[in-house]
Amino acid sequence: MQKNKGILTVVSGFSGAGKGTIMKALMQAHSETYALSISATTRAPRTGERDGIEYFFKSREAFEQMIADDALVEYAEYVGNYYGTPKAYVEEQLARGKDVILEIEIQGALKVRRQFPDALLLFVTPPSAEVLKNRLIGRGTETMDVIEHRLARALEEAEGLEEYDYLVVNDVLEEAVREVHEIIQNEHYRVARNADKIREMRNELKGFTRQ
Repeated sequence: MQKNKGILTVVSGFSGAGKGTIMKALMQAHSETYALSISATTRAPRTGERDGIEYFFKSREAFEQMIADDALVEYAEYVGNYYGTPKAYVEEQLARGKDVILEIEIQGALKVRRQFPDALLLFVTPPSAEVLKNRLIGRGTETMDVIEHRLARALEEAEGLEEYDYLVVNDVLEEAVREVHEIIQNEHYRVARNADKIREMRNELKGFTRQ
């Protein structure tokens, strides 16, 4: 079946689950298939960051105008700066046939689902809570207080897992990357996503019966 419009996929996961690593590997392996959504932000660019590559850098006034214009799929404010997903960029990439991936947290994912009811929601988790804790400790970059806060946050997020379509267990990275790729690509064959193709086939068949 010919692949037409891309699928909007939201990938979430516990801090330490490895979702960012999966996304990086997925993009390296299938750069022609996927487009990672670029967020807009009001924070200042860091050294080496380029507008339109890492982020779309906006003034606070410009960002608030995007909010007023309903130009964002979702947005939130963290530590005095706005972050959000520009709707135009997402829709442009989908129209080009790219499968667009948004790597955002669970509240943002549910906002996306409200605007794009056919969005595909994936949640990445480690094999167990013990593995999650060990991965967070293994980073060696955070205090135990911060780690305990992340684990408490993970418990809160676990309460919303039923809102997602698929659960990907990141035990072996290569297998998790393959599973994410297969889930998204298989979605293109779902009957509900091929209404136009089905309608076209019916119309052609009706034409035959009139002869």
